Amino acid sequence: MKFTPLNDKHIALGAKMVEFAGYNMPVSYTGITEEHHVVRKNVGVFDVSHMGEFIVRGKQALDLVQKVTSNDASKLAIGQAQYSCLPNNDGGIVDDLLVYRLSEEMCAEGEQAFMLVVNASNMEKDWNWISKHNTFDTRLINISDETGLLAVQGPNASKVLQSLTDIPLDNIAYYHFTKGRFAGIDNVLISATGYTGAGGFELYAEAAQLPALWDAIFEAGKSHDIKPIGLGARDTLRLEMGYCLYGNDINDTTSPLEAGLGWITKLKKGDFVGCDWIGKQKENGLSRKLVGFILGDRRVPRHGYPIEDAAGNVIGEVTSGTQSPSMEQPIGMGYVAMPFSQPGSSILVVAGNKRLEATVVSLPIYKNE
Repeated sequence: MKFTPLNDKHIALGAKMVEFAGYNMPVSYTGITEEHHVVRKNVGVFDVSHMGEFIVRGKQALDLVQKVTSNDASKLAIGQAQYSCLPNNDGGIVDDLLVYRLSEEMCAEGEQAFMLVVNASNMEKDWNWISKHNTFDTRLINISDETGLLAVQGPNASKVLQSLTDIPLDNIAYYHFTKGRFAGIDNVLISATGYTGAGGFELYAEAAQLPALWDAIFEAGKSHDIKPIGLGARDTLRLEMGYCLYGNDINDTTSPLEAGLGWITKLKKGDFVGCDWIGKQKENGLSRKLVGFILGDRRVPRHGYPIEDAAGNVIGEVTSGTQSPSMEQPIGMGYVAMPFSQPGSSILVVAGNKRLEATVVSLPIYKNE
C-alpha cells in the first residue's frame, strides 16, 4: 500500500479510506452526495497525488510525444495542456492522459520539455509502454513520487486561491497553466484543468510541500466554507459530465473513436502508434459507441450490466453508473450498437430479472444551464 503526503490529514479528518490503484485514498469525508454538491455549487479540494507524472525532455521530446499520443502535441504552446490518449497497436487505449508543454528554461539548447500526467493504476504500464517507443534523442524521467497534486474545483475556486498568489488566476485560460510562487511555495504549477466540469485549478507541487499547501488553501477558504472531497464524489462529478474513467469506460480493447474521443485523435498528423488501425476503423465505420443515458427507474445501473433492445437482443453493456446527485436520478454510460447510439434512443438495462427503461442522451449527461 502506498500513501500520499496527506494520508495523516485525511485520517484526522475522519475520511473513509479505501485502497485505490495501490494507494490508501479517501473515498468520502461527510458523504458523497454532500461533497458532490459542494463542488458543483461552491469549492472543494481533492488529493489526487496518486496520479503519475513523467517528464519528457530532449532534442526530440516532441517526436516521442507525437509517436505515443493520439492528439497533436505540435499545436501546444509553452504554458498550454491538452487531453490525449496512448493508443496501442490494435487501436485500443493504453491510458488517457494530460500533456503539458513546459518552459524550456531548464533545457539545454535545442531541447523541449513536456509533462505527461497519467492514471495511477497505469503508471508502470504507461512508463514501460512509452519507454519501449523511446528511440529518440530524449529522456523520460519519472517524477511521480516527488510530486503532489491537489485539485481545487468549483465555481468559487479562484476566489479562494487568489489570496495565496500574485498570479492573476482568472487570466489563466482553460487548459493553460503557469508556474510561480503560491502560498509561499516556489515553483507551483497552476493549471486551469480538472475532471469535474465545475471549473477550478489543479496545483502541482513538491510532495514535501503538499501538507503546507493543503493547510494554506483551507485557511484561505474558511470564509467560503471550503471542504475536502473524496474519490466518490470525483466519480459522480465526472460521470455527470460524461468523462471517461479508465478501466470502466475505456481500456486496451476500446478505441478512441468508439469512446467518443475522435476529437483527441488527430489522424492527419500520422505516424503515431495505432494510427493505421484507427484510420481503417474510421473508414469502415463503427459498430458500437459509448453513450450516456438516463434511467426512468430508481435502480442504479452497474458496470457490466447488459443492455438490450425492446426485442431482448443484447446490444451493449453498461460501463459506469450512479445516482446523479445533481439530477436526483440514475444515470450511466455504456457501449451500444450504432443504431441505438443516437440521443433519444430507447434502451433497456438488464439488472438481474429486471429490465430498466433508459433513454440515450447527448453528453454531458448533466446540463448545467
